[in-house]
Amino acid sequence: MFKALVVEKDAESGKTSAGVKELTLADLPEAEVTVAVEYSTVNYKDGLCIGPGGGLVRSYPHVPGIDFAGTVEASDDARYKPGDRVVLTGWRVGEAHWGGYAQKARVRADWLVPLPEGLDTRAAMAVGTAGFTAMLAVMALEDHGLKPGHGEVLVTGAAGGVGSVATAILAHLGHEVAAVTGRPEQEGYLRGLGASRIVPREELAETVKRPLESENWTGCVDAVGGAMLARVLGQMKYGASVAAVGLAGGAGLPATVIPFLLRGVNLLGIDSVMQPYANRVRAWERIARDLPMDKLEAMITPATLEDLPRLGADILKGQVKGRVVVDLNG
Repeated sequence: MFKALVVEKDAESGKTSAGVKELTLADLPEAEVTVAVEYSTVNYKDGLCIGPGGGLVRSYPHVPGIDFAGTVEASDDARYKPGDRVVLTGWRVGEAHWGGYAQKARVRADWLVPLPEGLDTRAAMAVGTAGFTAMLAVMALEDHGLKPGHGEVLVTGAAGGVGSVATAILAHLGHEVAAVTGRPEQEGYLRGLGASRIVPREELAETVKRPLESENWTGCVDAVGGAMLARVLGQMKYGASVAAVGLAGGAGLPATVIPFLLRGVNLLGIDSVMQPYANRVRAWERIARDLPMDKLEAMITPATLEDLPRLGADILKGQVKGRVVVDLNG
C-alpha cells in the first residue's frame, strides 16, 4: 500500500473532490518503469487539475502532479535499472496519465531523464517543471544571440516558479536582470535571487498605446503573456528575443506586427511538455551546472500530500511564491 492524492468526480453532480487515499501497485496504469517517488512540486496546471472544475484531467479517478523525481524500483526497459535516480517533466503526466502526487508512479521509459550529477531528488523538484521551462527559455535566448553585458534582461512574473528560476539562472550567468512583480514585498526575495532592478507590474500593465516604445530590453523571459507580453514586445531592442512560456495573462496577444518587422524582434514559444530527449538531457545538465544551488533554498516552500488541496487553490490565485516542493514521504 502507498499514499496518493486522488481526484474523483461525482457522476451525478459532475463535481470533483481531492483527498489522500491508499492505493496498491495494481491500481497504477501500465507502463515500463515503476518509480518510488520522493518529491514532486505544485504548478499552475496542478492547481487546475485539483480544483473543483477538474481542469485538464482526462479521466477519473486521477492522480495529479505534472512532475516528480525519485528512484527506479522496477523496470522492463534496459535503459533503467532499480536504484537509478530519475526525473520526469511533461508528457501530460498528471493530466492524461497518473502523475507525481503518489508515493509510487508507473510511466513510460521514454518520459524519464537520468538525474544529472550535482542534483539530488529534492533539488530537482525545487527546480521542477517550472525551472526546467526557465532553463529552456534561457537556452533559446542564448541560441538567438543573448550574451551578458549587452543590457538588461527582463523577467515577467518574476516571483513565480518560472520567473524565480529564470532570474537566478540569468543573474548567475552574468546578466543584469530586471524583475517584474506586482508584489512589492517580494523585492528582497528577488534581489536575493540576483535581480539588479525591480520593475513594478503597473509599469507594463497599461494597454499598448504605441506599437514601438523606447528600446529597453536585450532579452526577455515572459511568464505572463497577454497584454503584458504585447507591451514588452514594443520595448525590445533591435534583434532581441522574447522567450514566452506562460499564459497567466491570457492566450490573446493584442499586438501588431510592427515590432517584428521594424525591430526584428523574435518571439520564441517555449513548450516544456514534449521536448526531444537530447534537449531534456541538455537542459537538466545545464541546470546542474548553471543554477546556483544556494539560491534554491530561498525559493522553496515545503509541503505534504495533505497540503495539496489548499495549495492547488492558492497557486490559481497567484498566492504561491517560488517553488512548492512536495515531500512524498513527509
